[in-house]
Amino acid sequence: MKRTSHGAALCPIARSLDVIGDWWSLLIVRNAMMGTRRFGDFQKQLGVAKNILSARLRTLAEHGIIATAPASDGSAYKEYVLTAKGRALFPVLVALRQWGEEFAYQPGESFSKLVDRETRLPLRKLEIRSRDGRLLQQGDTTVVMSA
Repeated sequence: MKRTSHGAALCPIARSLDVIGDWWSLLIVRNAMMGTRRFGDFQKQLGVAKNILSARLRTLAEHGIIATAPASDGSAYKEYVLTAKGRALFPVLVALRQWGEEFAYQPGESFSKLVDRETRLPLRKLEIRSRDGRLLQQGDTTVVMSA
């Protein structure tokens, strides 16, 4: 199946999905945020085929989401590290996680939880707020073209 590019779309969601819209890319970013740095470790943890992993890592690197660096242990291997652009995906992953916690599990079913490292407490639910601090829902927003 041929993939349609949304790289020229006027919608920021469509353009973002053009870069990170497949599940492997977001899972690679997730694992990188948890400290994974080596190709073999990504491959083992995710169970993804090497050719798919190579392609996704290449795309993420081309878009400045990850970068390669010499191995931290001085070996000949290279490591993959998140850039500032990659680390900026943290709220996106938290939003997906919180949606999944609410809607992707049956009552009482176990799942991994993201907690504050210092307090070990779960994170507050993400909120969308206006510039003046009002809590906004979808119906409180509209899309307009920027100048």
